[in-house]
Amino acid sequence: MRLEKFIAQQLGVSRAIAGREIRASRVTVDGEIIKLSAFKVLPEHTVEYDGNPLTQPTGPRYFMLNKPQGYVCSTDDPDHPTVLYFLDEPLAHKLHAAGRLDIDTTGLVLMTDDGQWSHRVTSPRHHCEKTYLVTLESPVSDDTAEQFTKGVQLHNEKDLTKPAQLDVLTPTEVRLTISEGRYHQVKRMFAAVGNHVVGLHRERIGEIKLDDDLAPGEYRALTEDEIASVGLSPR
Repeated sequence: MRLEKFIAQQLGVSRAIAGREIRASRVTVDGEIIKLSAFKVLPEHTVEYDGNPLTQPTGPRYFMLNKPQGYVCSTDDPDHPTVLYFLDEPLAHKLHAAGRLDIDTTGLVLMTDDGQWSHRVTSPRHHCEKTYLVTLESPVSDDTAEQFTKGVQLHNEKDLTKPAQLDVLTPTEVRLTISEGRYHQVKRMFAAVGNHVVGLHRERIGEIKLDDDLAPGEYRALTEDEIASVGLSPR
């Protein structure tokens, strides 16, 4: 790979800017300053920028993040901070969220650079279950669980929602498991039965549960079993 391209990828900048940084003697290869943008970077080379080593990640990457409020799951947003702020990883800008959360929703977000894997998380064909802790404005009605099991009619939607499981924890706090990913689905489901969601926290995607010891903004790599579980039928 050309040094110019390598630096551009590592720093998340254009090739023009990368070339300028190289010509400014800020890049070394195996301890020697290299000013030639076309220099070929080999896997065995040690490349540094301002004395900081740059590493080329090998293979796809998978992380779980405990998303706090106020951050969006897109990788580039001119108006709001994104979840990439929390990921101290090489080429973090190449990661994307496998199943986004709204800016005011907290909890489990899966980040990866494996497009096929994330498709299995989000594709309706795989029916990947997602569990949310929901705080409601009004006490939940006695018949809400039954309505969600049968499916409810969302505003401007033709088909009923697929059967969902509702567990009542307190009059205004419930745990909801759905197997779809319609736009703002949880909020719209409760709106359809005359209630309003005031707090939403995702706890689980498929077999992957958010670690209790991950504080908001913290993340960790997924285990091999967690990675392999995506796309499997729920147990």
